[in-house]
Amino acid sequence: MTLRSLAFPGLRRALAGTSLALGLLLPAAPVLAAEGLNPDADEILRSMSKFLAGTPAFSVNADVSFEFMTVDAQKLQLNSRATVLLERPSKFHATRQGRFADTELFFDGSQVTIYGKTLKAYVQQDLKGSIDDAIRAVEASSGLALPGADLLFSDPYAVLAAGATSSGYHGLAVVGGVKAHHLAFRTPIVDWQIWVQDGDQPLPLKYVVTTKRLTGAPQYSVQLSQWNLKPSIPAGRFKFVAPPGVEKLKALPVDSTGEITSTEGARK
Repeated sequence: MTLRSLAFPGLRRALAGTSLALGLLLPAAPVLAAEGLNPDADEILRSMSKFLAGTPAFSVNADVSFEFMTVDAQKLQLNSRATVLLERPSKFHATRQGRFADTELFFDGSQVTIYGKTLKAYVQQDLKGSIDDAIRAVEASSGLALPGADLLFSDPYAVLAAGATSSGYHGLAVVGGVKAHHLAFRTPIVDWQIWVQDGDQPLPLKYVVTTKRLTGAPQYSVQLSQWNLKPSIPAGRFKFVAPPGVEKLKALPVDSTGEITSTEGARK
């Protein structure tokens, strides 16, 4: 099974976190033909993807929730906050604040860095390429959850629609006070929904992924807000400079929810 076959990589990472070092790249899965796709849902998803791909730079905030089942069948929800600043084709910066860790991700077109601020440690790899290349490297090897990663690709539609067997359009809703088109897609493994802003700026405002093969059908959701399509980007924002006292490691340990836990295992 490829990374993209789950439709949303954030769920895959959250369910299968690992502490591998950066280094493995996975190819993108092709979009699969699906006779059951609703034409309205497909058109809106394409429009959103084209708009995002054609936006040279943007910043956005994300509120993330992840459900999981305990051994005694209790469903719990973990919440975190993320920010993304992107400049196509090869630069981005992201932050994530969760249960234990305060994490930053840097990519300046030649080097990708994951920095655990709370732990005062980072991992780094030379990587010349695009944002697509950097995202796949982080996903494949670090286990860290990068909320909304599918939306950052150069062709979001190819990533989002891969594996979809059917879809539906469910009219207009309101997300964060904004009117949005409600789309729903199905794959053999997960069902997912996305809400796309109505009007001439079809921005994604929320998406929810529901697993179908886990007890309790836990969900992974991201609500996006404060989109800025013309962000002011300080010089050097995408390049990581290690603060004094910060340690470089071969790997940062990540738990099953995509959180950096401690550096003890990585230091051994």
